Amino acid sequence: MADFVVQEPHPVNGDLFKEPMKKRRRSDRDQRFRAFPSVEQSALKEYEKLESRTRRVLSNTYQKLIQCVFLDDSIPNGLKYLINRLLALIEKPSLDPIYIGLFGSTGAGKSSLINAIIQQAMFLPVSGESICTSCIVQVSSGCCEQYEAKIHLLSDQEWKEELKNLTKLLHRTEELGREEADMWDGDDAVEEAIWKLQMLYGNGAERKTYEELLRVKPKVKIPTSRIITLKAEEAGELSVKLDPYIRTKRRDWDGDSAETQIWPLIKHVEVTLPKSELIPEGVVLVDIPGTGDFNSKRDEMWKKTIDKCSVIWVISDIERVSGGRAHEDLLNESIKACQRGFCRDVALVVTKTDKLHLPEYLRERKVGNQAIQNQREAVLERNETIKLQRNRILKEKLKRKLPADSKVLEASNLVYTVSAQEYWWQALLTEEETEIPKLREYIRRRLLEKKRRMVTKYVTEAFGLLLLTDSFNCTENLPNEHLHMSGLRRFVEEKIQLLEKAIDQCFAHIVQPLQEGVRNARASYRRILGACLVRSRGNQGFHQTLKAVCLKNGIYASRTLARIDLNEAITQPIYDQIDPVFGGIFRTGTPTGSALMPHIDAFKHSLQEKMTEIGIRNGWKYDSYKKSFLIQEISAILGSLEGHILRKKRRIYESLTSSVQNDLKPCYEEAAQITGKKACERMKDVIRRGVDRQVAEGMFERAQERMQHQFQQLKHGITEKVKGSIATMLTLASSQGDGLYKELADVKSEYKEMEKLHRSLREVAENAALRRGMQDFLLRMSPSKAGPPRT
Repeated sequence: MADFVVQEPHPVNGDLFKEPMKKRRRSDRDQRFRAFPSVEQSALKEYEKLESRTRRVLSNTYQKLIQCVFLDDSIPNGLKYLINRLLALIEKPSLDPIYIGLFGSTGAGKSSLINAIIQQAMFLPVSGESICTSCIVQVSSGCCEQYEAKIHLLSDQEWKEELKNLTKLLHRTEELGREEADMWDGDDAVEEAIWKLQMLYGNGAERKTYEELLRVKPKVKIPTSRIITLKAEEAGELSVKLDPYIRTKRRDWDGDSAETQIWPLIKHVEVTLPKSELIPEGVVLVDIPGTGDFNSKRDEMWKKTIDKCSVIWVISDIERVSGGRAHEDLLNESIKACQRGFCRDVALVVTKTDKLHLPEYLRERKVGNQAIQNQREAVLERNETIKLQRNRILKEKLKRKLPADSKVLEASNLVYTVSAQEYWWQALLTEEETEIPKLREYIRRRLLEKKRRMVTKYVTEAFGLLLLTDSFNCTENLPNEHLHMSGLRRFVEEKIQLLEKAIDQCFAHIVQPLQEGVRNARASYRRILGACLVRSRGNQGFHQTLKAVCLKNGIYASRTLARIDLNEAITQPIYDQIDPVFGGIFRTGTPTGSALMPHIDAFKHSLQEKMTEIGIRNGWKYDSYKKSFLIQEISAILGSLEGHILRKKRRIYESLTSSVQNDLKPCYEEAAQITGKKACERMKDVIRRGVDRQVAEGMFERAQERMQHQFQQLKHGITEKVKGSIATMLTLASSQGDGLYKELADVKSEYKEMEKLHRSLREVAENAALRRGMQDFLLRMSPSKAGPPRT
């Protein structure tokens, strides 16, 4: 991830004079709001108008400054900073996409749910007689005129890496006995490896070596760009074209097409809808498989995709939601995404809730005194019961892992009961009762709130820059200017030292839980490892799967098996201890001694208060522009730190498992080389002995040290960026008149326009609140829709 550099001045180069991007046409902007009801459309249009006018003011200011310096050989640093800050704001994206991850196993109903949300019944293929691939599929809407899909393939190097591992997995250097050979052939990892090679290279490919397969021409033509683009005028047309790429047939299915044969190379798929009336532009629905992938790049992308989702919906069908390892694994992975990634909201979406066997339900029914008259009443009662039960269980699970004041725990809806089939047929349930509209409303409200926050921050930041730019044309020399700034610099240095101490105290909260977790891990690792290395069928069907685990340094993911991660399993006792504290450190809610962001906010407020105090005491009443700029620019500098911290959070959280994986790599490599008779038991012995040896040599303690070192690196990064950015900002603020540039362009008209836009922020917010209140009142007063006829 790129480091935080927003506030630091850039060298003068060609980019300094580049043309800012052109604003979006009005017709295009209006199309973006088609997914919203009229009340929300009005609010969005007002925010869009504010943003557009702000960009225009910034662009005019930028052009004026560029004209002043275009022919000059030397440009003062302060002006470089100002020009680059203006350009960065002009080209800042209107809105970072909101990624909503639909996370579930094959057959859970992810694709059917996406089809219902976007109002396209069979757009994405659903699991039926054939199985869908394990690739990630992203669905979004844009301003394109056609339906479009981009199928991204593994690079040549990425495929060669997987090919090498697949051939190692299938390689037998010694003859096996009949029983061991049968176990080897029945192994899930072996079956999938054979299938991949045969699909791409034809029958018999599984018997060839890696070097031989490199010389074999694949059965399908692979584009040099490694991207396949499909376009269509209608949704159904694109669906037909896309289907073979993201649906794989059973192994006994005859007549595979060229499109189907390329599926082992598919990394992920991006689908773009034109101007959807149901999914707003700026929202990306992501179909995420539940287990990851054997290929390193696909598996890495699987984790990164989960981590970049700000919302995760765990998808589980009604028949699997009440238990099972797969469902629990999905929930646990989603909660980890809250710890290490950008996720702020987790919900359980129970699918296929129209399925109910009425006689069986009535026999086992334990709730309610009222008699059930028909299938519809039974489905509604059962769904409400599931909601109450699973909401309580999920909330308790989240409470054990997350801080008590986490926003997700405040959510009224942690569980949705949906039926994509009933959404289309409405034989039993109304459209509202299928809860598809409720999910759409959630998406819209989340986008609207994010847009409101983004525009408010954008206009405020722009106003600060225009304040300062206009103040540079002031010719009045202020008394004791140098003295004021030097005093402020000393104050900043003192406050940064206090911030360092506060961060140290904040990070110190993790030490004791880490130590306790390490003790627990040392006490339980043998039991955990033993459970991971045992399968219900003994070694049958597990021989080569274990080898695949070793080839991937302790991790194996496939489309058919639950994910195996030995490194994560034996470090889980440490995570069980640190999770609530770790979440508390990176929380953004109520200020506590362990929370990082409130310390940064307190630092920001202390600087702003000091600037106000100095300004009042020493004559800044004549230079209120400078004071306002400094206060707002500090907010921009420290506000941008949050993104930097969130990006580093993942590396810190995963440092335990990556440390353990690195220490165990030699024993995994040794085990992966074992072949022949009793290979499975011999591999297990090598892994057990290797883990024992590393634990005795301090493996868990090293993992603890590495996590604490990552925390210290984060502290150093925060303080260095704060020092550099604020020093540059103060240098700019102390430049005035001749010190900055002799004849800086007059931007008074732009400043006045920006001042009006800044004042109108509150008016727009008040209008939006008023419209929401009127809408809620009308909804409360309107009669409820009747349900389908009783059956």
